[in-house]
Amino acid sequence: MNKRLLCAVLITGMFLNAWAQPKNQKNTKAVKTTTTTENSMVNDPVLVTIAGMSVTKSEFERVYYKNNNKATADDEKSIRDYMELFINYKLKVKEAEALKMDTSKAFTDELVGYRKQLAQPYLTDQNVNDNLIREAYDRLQKDVRASHILIKVSQDALPKDTLAAYNRTMKIRERLMKGADFATMARDSSEDPSAKENGGDLGYFTGLQMVYPFETAAYNTKPGQISMPVRTRFGYHLIKVADVRNAVGEIQTAHIMIRLNVNDSDSAKNEAKRKAFEIYSKLKAGEKFEDLAKQYSEDKGTAMNGGVLPWFGTGKMVPEFERAAFALAKDGDYTEPVQTPYGWHIIKRLEKRGIPSFEDKKNEIKNQIMRDSRSELGKASLVARIKSENGFKENIAAKDEFIKSLDSTLANGTFNDSVALKKNKTLFTLGGKNYTTFDFAEFLAKHQTKRTGISSQAIAHSQYDHFVDETSINLEESMLDKKYPEFHSLMNEYRDGILLFDLTDKMVWSKAVKDTTGLENFYEKNKNNYMWGERLDAVIYSCKNSDVASQARKLIKKKKSDSEIAATLNKDSSLNINIKDGKFSKGDNEYIDEIAWVPGLCNDITKNNQVVFVKVNTKLDPQAKKLDEARGLITADYQNFLEKTWINELRSKYSFKVNEDVLKTLFQK
Repeated sequence: MNKRLLCAVLITGMFLNAWAQPKNQKNTKAVKTTTTTENSMVNDPVLVTIAGMSVTKSEFERVYYKNNNKATADDEKSIRDYMELFINYKLKVKEAEALKMDTSKAFTDELVGYRKQLAQPYLTDQNVNDNLIREAYDRLQKDVRASHILIKVSQDALPKDTLAAYNRTMKIRERLMKGADFATMARDSSEDPSAKENGGDLGYFTGLQMVYPFETAAYNTKPGQISMPVRTRFGYHLIKVADVRNAVGEIQTAHIMIRLNVNDSDSAKNEAKRKAFEIYSKLKAGEKFEDLAKQYSEDKGTAMNGGVLPWFGTGKMVPEFERAAFALAKDGDYTEPVQTPYGWHIIKRLEKRGIPSFEDKKNEIKNQIMRDSRSELGKASLVARIKSENGFKENIAAKDEFIKSLDSTLANGTFNDSVALKKNKTLFTLGGKNYTTFDFAEFLAKHQTKRTGISSQAIAHSQYDHFVDETSINLEESMLDKKYPEFHSLMNEYRDGILLFDLTDKMVWSKAVKDTTGLENFYEKNKNNYMWGERLDAVIYSCKNSDVASQARKLIKKKKSDSEIAATLNKDSSLNINIKDGKFSKGDNEYIDEIAWVPGLCNDITKNNQVVFVKVNTKLDPQAKKLDEARGLITADYQNFLEKTWINELRSKYSFKVNEDVLKTLFQK
C-alpha cells in the first residue's frame, strides 16, 4: 500500500485496527490533571492525561464518534475499549516526539505536502464551484457529436502571434460559411494530427470529457452550426456540431477476452481469432457466459467474476467496444467476437441505466472539476474576495515602470532578482503588508524558463497576475487554522498520523520484514499454528467431451507427460483439454472434493459442459507449513507480536491516567 494512502487510512481509522491491544496492567503512576481556568474545567473537563498531555472530553468525543459513526452514546464497552486504543495511539505519538521524529526534514516536507492537499477545498469559492457542479450535471444529460478544426497557438504567445492565429481561424470560418466542406477543410487546415484520418470528427462526447472552453462552446452551438473561434490552451478551434442526443446513459457489461498484442505474429493473431469464435460457438450452443468467462477469458481481473466490468458511459471505452455494447438491445444479449486494439471480446449486456441522480453523482463531478481548468473560476472568485477583505491596493505606475525596465534576461532564463534592489518600490498592499518590486523579482526568478518568441515584458505582465493570485491565496492559507477549527483539528490528526506511521513502520512493519532471524525464531516457536490439513497431490484433466477424455486416459497409460498430452489433443482446438496439477486441500477445487482420495485415475465427472477426471498421485498427511508457504500469515502474526510487546514497553515507560468520573458521563446520558 502506498505510504500516503496508508497514512490516510491510519488517520481516519487509526483506532480500529485488528490488533489485540493489552490493557493497562502495571502502570499506577498518579498524574494530576490541569486546566487553564475553572470555567473550562466545568465546560470541557480533562478526560485523560497521557505522558503529561491533557485530553479534554470534547476532543475525545470528536475523535471517537468520527471513527465510530454507528456508536451510541451509552455504549460503555465500546467507549472503554476505544479509550485503550486511544491511549496506545497517543503513547506512540509521544514516543515519536521523544525521538524527535517531528523535527526531521522528511517529516516537515511531508506535512507541508498534506497541508497543501487539505487546504485545497478551502481555497476556492464554493458558490462558484456549486454552480459548476450543477452545470456539469445538466450537460451530462446530453451527448454531443462534433467536429473541430484546430489552429495551434501557445497560451503565452505574443499578441501579434495570437492575432495571426485568430485571423487565420476566421478566414477558414469564412470559407466554411460560404459552403466549404468541413471535413475537407479539417484535413487540409487543422493542426490536430488526427484530422487527417477523421476529418476532425470527435464522435460523441458528454460533459467533463473536453477542456472547459471547448465543452461550453460545443454545448452552446446548435446542430449544423459552426462556432466562432474558441480559445483553449491548445489554440483556436472552430466547432461544428453534428448532433445532440439524449445521453445514452451508462451500461454494465461482462466480456470474454482473448488478448492480442500489436506485435503478435500472424499465426498468433489467427489463433486468437479462432479461439474467440470457438468460445462464441459454445455460447450459441447454450453454455453459460459466466462459466465460459471463468474458463477462457484472458482478462484475469474479471474472469473469476464471470467477466463483469464496471459501469461506463459515453467516451469511457475504446470506440469499438462502446459501439458494440450500446448496440445490444436488451439485458442478456451478447455480441459476436469484436476486435479492439486489446484483442477479441464477446460482450454481454447485463444492465443499462440513465444518468445517476444529482446527489449520487455530485461527489464524482466535484472531484473531476477540482482537476479541471474550470476550477480556476472558483479560484478567481476567491482571490477577488481576499482582495476585498484585506484592503488590496495597487500601484499601477510602479508595476509598469518596473516591467518596462526589464531586459532580455527574463526571456533568456537568466534573470537575477538582485537588480530590483536598486529601486525597490511597493507594487501593492494586501492584509496590511507591502509587496515590493523585489518580492515580484524573486517570484520571476523562481518561475523563469528560457522562452523564445516572447518579450520579457510580456512574460512579466502575465506573471504579475499569477504573483498577485499566489500572494492572495498564501495569505488565505496562512489563516485557515484560525478561521476553520475543523481544518486545525484535521491538520493535527495528519501530523500525528504521519508520526504514527513512520514509527510503527520502524518498530513493527519493516522490522518484521527485515528481521529474518526474529521471524524464523517466531516461526519455530509457533509452527504448529500453521498446519496443512490433509492434501492431495493430483492432476485435473478438464476435457471438451468424453472422446477427448478417453484419448487422454490412453496417453496417460502410455506414460506421456502432461505437456505432450496437451500438445497432442489441442492440435485442432485450444479448448480440447486443460491440465492443472498441484497439491489440493478440501475446498480448493470442486472436483478434488468430489472424488475418493486414493491413488490412481478416478471416473469421469460430467459437469459444466465438460468431462473431468483426476489422477491422484498421493495423499499427503497433515504437516506444518514451511516458512515460505505461509510467510504472509506468519509475518502478520509476527507484526502483531511486535506490536503487543512494544505497547507494553510504552505503557511502562510513560504515565497516563483516565478521569473515571468524566469517562462515566460519556455513557451515563
